[in-house]
Amino acid sequence: MESEKKAHRVVVLALTGLLPFELGIPHRIFGRAKGPDGQPLYEILTCGLAPGPVRTDADFAIHVEHGPELLATADTVVVPASYELGPVHEEGRLTDELAAALAHIRPGTRLVSICTGGYVLAAAGFLDGRPATTHWASAEHFQRLFPAVRVDPHVLYTDDGDVLTSAGVAAGVDLCLHIVRRDHGAAVANEVARRTVVPPHREGGQAQFIARPMPEPQLATTTAARAWVLDRLHEPLRLTDLARQESMSVRTFTRRFREESGVSPGQWIVGRRVERARQLLEQTELPMEQVARDSGFGTAQSLRKHVQAALGVSPTAYRRTFRAAGGTGTLPVPDGPSVAAGPAH
Repeated sequence: MESEKKAHRVVVLALTGLLPFELGIPHRIFGRAKGPDGQPLYEILTCGLAPGPVRTDADFAIHVEHGPELLATADTVVVPASYELGPVHEEGRLTDELAAALAHIRPGTRLVSICTGGYVLAAAGFLDGRPATTHWASAEHFQRLFPAVRVDPHVLYTDDGDVLTSAGVAAGVDLCLHIVRRDHGAAVANEVARRTVVPPHREGGQAQFIARPMPEPQLATTTAARAWVLDRLHEPLRLTDLARQESMSVRTFTRRFREESGVSPGQWIVGRRVERARQLLEQTELPMEQVARDSGFGTAQSLRKHVQAALGVSPTAYRRTFRAAGGTGTLPVPDGPSVAAGPAH
């Protein structure tokens, strides 16, 4: 009898001054990912530079059972933010203790940072020549300190295959959901999001800073239009139709939509259509022409173009990966951030 597949091990590195919220993100997101048989898809463990208490930026410490040797067993290493990085943040160099800890990481291990955890990856040289992001308030300082890194201060997260970075705080949730989606498909990631009560998908290229995060009192929003679109993804959609749902001019609607979501209406619609196509590819045997029609792309050629641009693989390859794995699989590494762009029809 074939042995059960071993769960992917995620090791979270807890550093002094860490933010408890961000420390908990990998445990919450990866820990809720289950396969068709209900078994956990990830094993999540935490280590420090030494076993024992680790001070946080709150009024409590956490006790870590494992030392840095645990990093040698990881398939993925996650470095959350810390407010006490010392020379890492001030001079862009690792302490001897931190360098010795990171030396345990095996070649080929996937590396992930949340917020200013990216300073650790950059100081270790893991981000040289690669795209990366961090909290928007730290991006300028980050770029000055690490000129070899291609810093994008605007996006929620970057995906460069085996190295992924996120912006601040909640963007860590987006990145971890993106990893689950990349590893095991949209259905698994959406179920994790549903249980965590967070949006199932925000594109990596979505802006960190949205001009109007909360609508002003009595100010119309574009929420109703977005709900209207989700019920009609398979239909041709025009900006005039969307604007009409909110009784706005196209110009006002487009500006308000970008202020509220961080992306244009066209980018948002394409992203939702790609998400719908992913679900159909994973969960049905529908022919490509039907998947294209049901997801709103119209033709198999258009479906192929947008799925390839967003995911880095063809619809056929995507389906083969996840259907062959019984609903879970590992998607080939994309070429860059998952950003679906395009105008509304």
